[in-house]
Amino acid sequence: MKKLLMLLGLALAAPALTSCEKFLDKNTDPNSPTETTPNFLLPSIISNGLAIQYASEQRVAAITQNIAARSANAGGIDQYFFTNAFSTATFNNTYFLVGGNIGPMIKLAQQEGSAYYVGAGKIMMALILAHATDMLGDIPYREAFQGDKNYTPAYDPQEQLYGDIDQLLDEGITEMSKPASANMRPFYSTSPSPNGDILYKGDPTKWVRLAWSLKARQQQHLTKKGGKYDPAKVLDYVSKGFRGSADDCILQFQTLVSPLANTTNYYGQTRNNFATYTYGANFIKFLNGATFPGVVDPRLPIMATATSTGADPGRGGGPASTTTLTDFYSSWYARDIGYMDVITYHELQFIKAEAAFLANQKSVALAAYREGIQAHMTKIGPGGTFSTPTVTFPAITPAQITAYLASGAVAQTEADLASPATPNVPRAIMQQKYIAMFLNPESWTDMRRYDFSPDIYPNLVFPAGASSDAGGQFPRRLLPGATEVLYNNARLQALTGPDGINGLSPKFFTQKMWWDQ
Repeated sequence: MKKLLMLLGLALAAPALTSCEKFLDKNTDPNSPTETTPNFLLPSIISNGLAIQYASEQRVAAITQNIAARSANAGGIDQYFFTNAFSTATFNNTYFLVGGNIGPMIKLAQQEGSAYYVGAGKIMMALILAHATDMLGDIPYREAFQGDKNYTPAYDPQEQLYGDIDQLLDEGITEMSKPASANMRPFYSTSPSPNGDILYKGDPTKWVRLAWSLKARQQQHLTKKGGKYDPAKVLDYVSKGFRGSADDCILQFQTLVSPLANTTNYYGQTRNNFATYTYGANFIKFLNGATFPGVVDPRLPIMATATSTGADPGRGGGPASTTTLTDFYSSWYARDIGYMDVITYHELQFIKAEAAFLANQKSVALAAYREGIQAHMTKIGPGGTFSTPTVTFPAITPAQITAYLASGAVAQTEADLASPATPNVPRAIMQQKYIAMFLNPESWTDMRRYDFSPDIYPNLVFPAGASSDAGGQFPRRLLPGATEVLYNNARLQALTGPDGINGLSPKFFTQKMWWDQ
C-alpha cells in the first residue's frame, strides 16, 4: 500500500519533479537505506530464527509437563485449551520475520560471491522449517516466500519437507566447506557493530557441525517409519556433528538497552511470561528421588530449587499463591541474561545413544548415554550468583558427577538401558534425555515418538479438567497459526489428519503427523 501511495504521489507531482530534483537528492536520509548487504541481514535471521523455538516452547513446556499452572483448573495450555493464536508466533516468525529475509540474503550473497552467507542462509532455512514442521505438521514451503505473488501457498506434505530440509543442509554444508577465498566479504565483523555471523563469530567449521547435528536429529525422528529410518545414518551424521559443548547452537540474551526491547531471557522475570507457572511435578520427580529412589540429582537446586515440588496439570501447586514470586524464576534456565539452548552436544550424545541402542550397538549406546549426562551436568554446573531475581546456584563438582553416574539413577550396564517391560525401548536413555532437554521442544518430539509411554515417563499425568477437544488424548501438534485461518482458510480446510479432522477444527491438535505414524 505504501508503494502504491508513493507511485500515485509521484504521478500527481510529475510536473514539479524536474525543478525539485536537486532538492530531493539533498534530502535522501542516510539513516534509512533502501539497499543492504548480507552481513546486515544475517544477524536478524540468526537471532530471530533461533528465538522461534522458544515462542513455541511457551506452549510445549506445558505439554511435556516441564511446567504447570500454579492455579487449579485455570483452563490454560496445560489443560489443552488450545487456540490458533497460540501458534501465531511460531508460524509468523518462521515465514515473515525470518524466512522472508533468507531468500533475499542468499540472492545478494550469490551475486557478490559470499559463499558462507549462502551456506548460513541454507542452514538457517533448514533449521526454521524443521522446527515449524515438527510443531505444526504439513506447512507451506515450495510455494511460500513469494510475497504478493502468492498469499495462499499450498501446504507441502511433511515427508516431502523432510527431504527438502535434508537437501538444504547438504547444500549449506557444501557452501560452508568452500575456502575463505570464495567469500567477497568477511563472514563476521565487529565494525561498525557486530555483523555477519553472530552465532559462531565467523567459524564455518562450526556451521558445518551444526548442519550435521541437525541432520542427525531429523533422521532420528523417523523411528516409526520402518525402512525410512536408518540408525547407521544417524551415527554417521553424529560423527560429523558437534565435538563438545563449545559447539552448541545457543541464543545469548542481553541486558535491555534502549531502544531495544525483549532482549532478556524469554523465561526470565523481566519479561514475566511465566508468573502463573511452576515446575511440572513430572519433571521434578526425575530429580528429587521420586523416580530414582534414594537419588537426589545435584542438578535439582540449579534447574529448580531444593524444595520445589512442582504441580500436576489442572491441579495447581507450587508457591502458596500467585501473588508470591514463582519458584520457576529461580531456575538456571530463567536467568535474565542467560542463554537458550537450541541444539547441543549433550542432545547429540543422547541421539547417538538411542540410535546405537536401536542398531544393537549397546556398548556404544551406554558410553554415549553417560557422556550426555556428564556433558549436561558440566555445562550447567559452574555455579555463581545471578539476577534478576538474585539467585546463587551451587556448583556441581566432579565428585558429584562421578557419584551420580555410579548411582541407581543411571544405567550401569548395557542391559540397564532397556525397559524390563519392553526390552526394545531405551528407557534409561530417554529419561535422562528428558532431564537434560528441559525447556526444549524437542522433548515433545521424543514423547510423541514413544507415544507418551508411562514406562519412560511414569509421572506423566493426563490433565485434570482437560479440554473436551482433546478427547482424552495427549496433543500431537499445535493448531495452525491464526493468520493462516484468516488468509489461507481454504488450504487449511483441505488439510486433514489421519482421523479425517481438518486444519480448521479445534480438535486438529489431536491428529498425528507423518513421522508420528
